[in-house]
Amino acid sequence: MNASKLSTVERLAEELVARLTIELEASGRHVHLSRADVETLFGAGYRLNRTKDLSQPGQFVCAERVTLQGPKGELKNVVILGPERPECQAEVSLTDAVALGERPPVRLSGDLEGSPGFTLRYGNRVLHVDRGLIAAKRHIHMTPAAAARFGVRHGQTVRLRTLTSRPLVFGDVEVRVSERYATAAHLDYDEANACGFQKGSRGLLLP
Repeated sequence: MNASKLSTVERLAEELVARLTIELEASGRHVHLSRADVETLFGAGYRLNRTKDLSQPGQFVCAERVTLQGPKGELKNVVILGPERPECQAEVSLTDAVALGERPPVRLSGDLEGSPGFTLRYGNRVLHVDRGLIAAKRHIHMTPAAAARFGVRHGQTVRLRTLTSRPLVFGDVEVRVSERYATAAHLDYDEANACGFQKGSRGLLLP
């Protein structure tokens, strides 16, 4: 096979893999802040400094870092993600939660009912939050077109086989469908490390 034909075959193979599998992304510990929270931690009128866009449209990493405190320990240099939200929340792995001395529920972002509170510190400024500490439930963001291609619907739970160096099948993976999303599966660092995730890893939906 000549180089031109080989290149065409490789390109078609890459397109097929992209259509049949889903990109995996690892999400580390982070916090989301409301406008009031930002001003409590950084001062009146303060605006968070955007440094890097994330894969999900409109989401970004901020330059500012905070210390997250629980009953028994703390996590330093925790990243803030923007944009601002109506309510403060912190998303951690279950390993992080052990260090904090908490047992957060496994929830989708924004589902905060009954979750424990926490404290955020930035220099000598302190923010006490009554609720909002969760361990992020693994999930897949999908565009409507991708959901139609994979034959799934918003709110459905699926299994996901990781095509990684230590393949695992994750169950109870929730599908979230919106025109505002980019298609990707989100794992926390505990899950990513367990399956041998590397940047560019992909996964396969299972019935």
